[in-house]
Amino acid sequence: MNVSLNPNKALKPAQVIVFSFLSVIAIGTVLLMLPMSTVNGNSAGFVNSLFTSTSAVCVTGLVVVDTGTYWSVFGKTIILLLIQVGGLGLMTLTTTVAILLGKKIGLRNRILMQEAFNQFSIAGVIRLTKYVFISTMVFESLGALLLSFRFIPQMGIKNGIYYAIFHSVSAFCNAGFDIMGNGASLTGYVGDPLVNFVIIGLIITGGLGFAVMVDLFRTQKFSKLTLHSKLVLKITGVLLGVAFVLFFIFEYNNPATIGNMPIFEKLTAISFQAVTPRTAGFNTLDMASLTTPSKVLTMLLMFIGGSPGSTAGGVKTTTIGLMFLTILAVARGVDDIEFSKRRISKGTINKALAVIFVSAAVVFVMFLLLTYTETGLAFEEILFETLSAFGTVGLSLGITAELSTVGRLMITILMFFGRLGPLTIVLALSHPGHIKKQLIRYPEGKIIVG
Repeated sequence: MNVSLNPNKALKPAQVIVFSFLSVIAIGTVLLMLPMSTVNGNSAGFVNSLFTSTSAVCVTGLVVVDTGTYWSVFGKTIILLLIQVGGLGLMTLTTTVAILLGKKIGLRNRILMQEAFNQFSIAGVIRLTKYVFISTMVFESLGALLLSFRFIPQMGIKNGIYYAIFHSVSAFCNAGFDIMGNGASLTGYVGDPLVNFVIIGLIITGGLGFAVMVDLFRTQKFSKLTLHSKLVLKITGVLLGVAFVLFFIFEYNNPATIGNMPIFEKLTAISFQAVTPRTAGFNTLDMASLTTPSKVLTMLLMFIGGSPGSTAGGVKTTTIGLMFLTILAVARGVDDIEFSKRRISKGTINKALAVIFVSAAVVFVMFLLLTYTETGLAFEEILFETLSAFGTVGLSLGITAELSTVGRLMITILMFFGRLGPLTIVLALSHPGHIKKQLIRYPEGKIIVG
């Protein structure tokens, strides 16, 4: 199949990805607006359906109506499918179907997959697509199997299996949607090691990024991993460790969260709390009852998010890692930024700076607008909600259902922006002309910084 790569005749890869997400969100909105999608048989309305569809496709988990009690089985199943499509990406699913049908994958589709997975080249992207689909099915099936040992005895075979599948897919895709009802999320399982650690495992695995998972599967030895995988794993480990220690200190004596729990339940609850702000959205503790330092730490973790090429949002672990390495290089007075005996290019550092700046600017603008439209809500509640939407986390201090129509639409836009990432949005909106090489270099100038 010959497809023109002329930018004047074809959409750019970033634009195709944006439009694919918009298409799935639109279809999901129409389906959720159907009366059969709700328990009471009434249409959920355009705004509520759009918000829920966007939250599911962008694997966020923020909800304006209770997922477990408001939506019918049909509606919940639509949400589940939207989560799966949003987590894997429409391009991944369509390419997988084409592979299964024995169709040849053309150059343009390979370029699209390269963009979708944030790969450096098109070499091996079809193989990566296969690994992504297979690994997703394996992890979600394993998670559902393990969760069924808890849910089937409590809910019966039919409901137990459905609940296990729903929450396994939601956890691996870092969506945070639950169908427990009444906004409970997983608070009823705060001391349950099986549910906690299965969900934790799925969240971490889904948030590492598909390229890292494939790299781990292939090499199984840290020293042989790619530079990207090494940085992701190190930053992820540091963030999880630091978050665990700080949350444990901040919440140890808080009677509204873990203060009155036995030590094992405390450790289990804090382990979950250290993981879930990394774009997962599930909670076993009441977010509104956290201490102020814990809320601030949660907001920071939500802004950072997961890793590139995963289902996670935020500015990503590698971006934060590169900024830390840059600061370290400046403190040491060296020009080259190094990691694992490799030099990081200036272009990569500039891209990381751009991601942080654009992300912070978008969060600030949306937060400012929400403080104007949502006058009855507290400062920290709005900031928490804004960062949760941008990081596609889904945690809330309980104000999502109280948002005005304008507020819901702004959060919808922010979830979409957070899922696709600032660079994808910028590239999609940029001029489609050919990228011109810099032919002239001006003399270097000096600017005082700091």
